[in-house]
Amino acid sequence: MVAGRPYRADDPELVRERVRARRLTARYALVDPGDAAGRRAVLAELFAAVGASVEIEVPLHCDYGWNTTLGEGVYVNAGCAILDCARIEIGALTLLGPGVKLCAATHPVDPAERETGLESALPIVLGRNVWLGAAVVVGPGVTIGDGSVIGAGSVVLADVPAGVLAAGTPCRVVRELTA
Repeated sequence: MVAGRPYRADDPELVRERVRARRLTARYALVDPGDAAGRRAVLAELFAAVGASVEIEVPLHCDYGWNTTLGEGVYVNAGCAILDCARIEIGALTLLGPGVKLCAATHPVDPAERETGLESALPIVLGRNVWLGAAVVVGPGVTIGDGSVIGAGSVVLADVPAGVLAAGTPCRVVRELTA
C-alpha cells in the first residue's frame, strides 16, 4: 500500500492500524477543547508529523494517521475525513473547511477487477497556505499548489497550480490570485 502497489484493505495488519486510528480519533474527540497539551499529545500519536499551532475540530475521520503530515498552523474544520492509504502532506497555514475529504484511496473502475478486493492509493499534497472550502473532495494523486483556494463543494481530480482560485465539479482554474 505505502509503496503504491495494489493491496487488500482487509489485510489483518491494515485492519489493526485502522482500529488504532479510530481509537485515537475517538480519544481526541473526548479531550477537553481547552486542553491544548492533551489535544496535541493525541495528534502527535496519530499523525506522522504535527507542526506547531495545529487545530483540528471534531469529528475527524482518519484511516491510518501515520501516513499524514500536518504543517505549522494547519486548521482542519469539523467533519473532515483523511483517507491516508498513501502519503498525505498538508502544508503550513493550510485551511480545510468543514466536511473536506482527502481521498488517497482508489478502486479499479473495471467491475471484474474490483471484485478481486484489490485497491490502490496515490499521494495527495496540499501546498503552503492552501484553503479548501467546505465539502471539497480531493482525489488520489492530486497536488494543490501554494496559496491556491478551492471553492466549496468542488471535486479536485487533477493537479491545481499555485496561486489560483479553482472551483467546480470537476474542479477547474477560475482565475489567478494576486498577492
